[in-house]
Amino acid sequence: MRHPAPPVAPEPGTPTPSTFVLRAVPEAEPLPGGAATHVLRAVPESAAGGAAAPTGEFGPAPVAEPAPVRKAAPAMEAMFLMDSEPEPEPEPKPAPVRGFDAVAEAVLAPSPAEENEGAAVFLAEPVAQINEAVKMGRIEAAAGMAERAVAEAARSLGEEHPEVLKLRELTAYIAYLAGDALRSFHLSLDLARVRRRHRDPRAAYGNVQSAAAAWRAVRDPLQGLHLGRDLIGVWTELTADAGPAADDIEQLESARTRMGRLAERARVLADNPYHQSPRAHGQ
Repeated sequence: MRHPAPPVAPEPGTPTPSTFVLRAVPEAEPLPGGAATHVLRAVPESAAGGAAAPTGEFGPAPVAEPAPVRKAAPAMEAMFLMDSEPEPEPEPKPAPVRGFDAVAEAVLAPSPAEENEGAAVFLAEPVAQINEAVKMGRIEAAAGMAERAVAEAARSLGEEHPEVLKLRELTAYIAYLAGDALRSFHLSLDLARVRRRHRDPRAAYGNVQSAAAAWRAVRDPLQGLHLGRDLIGVWTELTADAGPAADDIEQLESARTRMGRLAERARVLADNPYHQSPRAHGQ
């Protein structure tokens, strides 16, 4: 059995080849904001301070540097803010038309005279007197004052001046309070026709609602049928226009239903004029 030859020592003066080790050396200028880049280079063992003998085991795992946090571009941030803004709320709808209720509110809380202009200043004093009489319960006196104020205002301003129309609304309301449903009905329905001609569908429908309130106070079924035909005729015309009447068809259908009840009561009275319907006072 042959044994390997022992290593031969180099002769004195013979240069010995240098030993090199591989070292990870960072590049001179890392990129801004990025991780350092390393390359492997051969370094003489003497310059490296001596390489440790390999142990046959892997060293500890390298520690990974955290990824840099990149700020969103200004344009993207603006888009995010725009997307996160709440949607605008829809515009509020106008209050429903209520007929005599609006007139009653004006009586209880009239506008200050100093805020009125033009013709309203001319009518401020008589309107204040009428409102005061209504609040004191002097309905008959208020009705007389309202009639005189309408006549004087119509002579000075014209029959269909806006302030004269407001006075007529007040007169119709006072007639309703006084129990004169027939006069209140005619005043309100005439106002509805004028307001529709003036292309004011909201005010016209308010007058129709006032006329309907007076109509329901009429107890005689035959008279109610006659008035109801006129009321529903004007009401139906208003529904053909763009406005609150077209959005409130249920009220018109309710009026038509009442017409059916009035027709039934009128038929019963025609068959037996001495019969008193139990619903005569609660239509």
